[in-house]
Amino acid sequence: MTTTTREPNPTDAYAALRSHLHPKPSWNLDDHPVPTGREETWRFSPVPRFRVLMEDRPLEHPSWHAQLPDGVTSTVVSAKQARAFSFDAPVDLVAARAVAGAGDEVTLVRIAPEAEPDAPVVVDLEGAGQSLAGHLLVDVGHHAKVTLVLRHTGVGNLAAKVEVHAGEGAHLDLVSVQDWQAGSVHGGQVSVLVGRDATVRTIQASIGKGDVRLVERAEFQGPGGSLEQLGLYFVQAGQHVEHRMFVDHNAPRTVSHVDYRGALQGKGAHSVWIGDVLIRSVAVDINTYETNKNLMLTEGCQADSVPNLEIETGEIQGAGHSSSTGRFDEEQLFYLKSRGIPEDQARRLVVEGFFLDIIGRIGIPDVEERLVQALSAQLSTIAGMASEPVLAEEGDPV
Repeated sequence: MTTTTREPNPTDAYAALRSHLHPKPSWNLDDHPVPTGREETWRFSPVPRFRVLMEDRPLEHPSWHAQLPDGVTSTVVSAKQARAFSFDAPVDLVAARAVAGAGDEVTLVRIAPEAEPDAPVVVDLEGAGQSLAGHLLVDVGHHAKVTLVLRHTGVGNLAAKVEVHAGEGAHLDLVSVQDWQAGSVHGGQVSVLVGRDATVRTIQASIGKGDVRLVERAEFQGPGGSLEQLGLYFVQAGQHVEHRMFVDHNAPRTVSHVDYRGALQGKGAHSVWIGDVLIRSVAVDINTYETNKNLMLTEGCQADSVPNLEIETGEIQGAGHSSSTGRFDEEQLFYLKSRGIPEDQARRLVVEGFFLDIIGRIGIPDVEERLVQALSAQLSTIAGMASEPVLAEEGDPV
């Protein structure tokens, strides 16, 4: 049987989406009303905490400190140039405020076609108590191979819009670490365009003490693209961490896999993970799977996890999703204790294995070490769990 398809056009990719799950992207601030918390896209969020990023007031421009190896450049472009480059307009008021606040100071990082930098591209943003509006664009040239690391540290309020284009045949690892101090608020939108036959892997790690709400969106520019999205988050008492995923399979023979894992401890710790995969009628012969797992380490936590699949064609290889939230796996604990491992070490071993499976896939020693340290700090304060690492000492390779 012959199937006729057309090349997707990123500029109208969301034209047919008209539902409460898909707010209309728009560059116009007036198209993004202040949320009340009753909207589907905000009903799990503590809206008052993020209003500091929505207020109509001047926001400072962040100072991106970039480590640029050979083959990588950074320039400042205007708002008009940024819109011409973009495939995905803001979908909520936080992202719209980020764009408006950045104005004509948009940072564009370019990786030359066929370049293979010998070191990761590292972009650091350290808050010093300010309220910031950041707009960052990344253009990965065709058949380039690069690792890009975004690190957020210090204390501050950040509304950000990040957009990454991976060109045809490119290989990109995108790592974003939210390592804020207590009192910080970080919200915004991260959009990824996967080129024809490109391979993209994203890693989101929310490990600090600030409140985080990120809308993560991805689509394909042509057939053959592959997208893997990994995430981990540690949520402490009174903290809110939210990751909202949307993968748009708008091209045939594309692949996406999503795997996010979280650990919560302390009264009022709240995590939100929303997964949504849309398989359009043109997206024949695709394969997708999304999963979210949450470990409740103490009483008083709440984890909301909602996977969604929207399928418009039956001509696919496979599509699925799963979600789990709970305490320790008693069978795993019984197995370990029956091998002579003390219960406090067994509990820690279960949690470390849960996260090190993902951390070990990153392949960037500095990032892996920081994540292991954050995990160790998270676990060291929990009663009934070993205070020392079992699988990996701080600083050891994962």
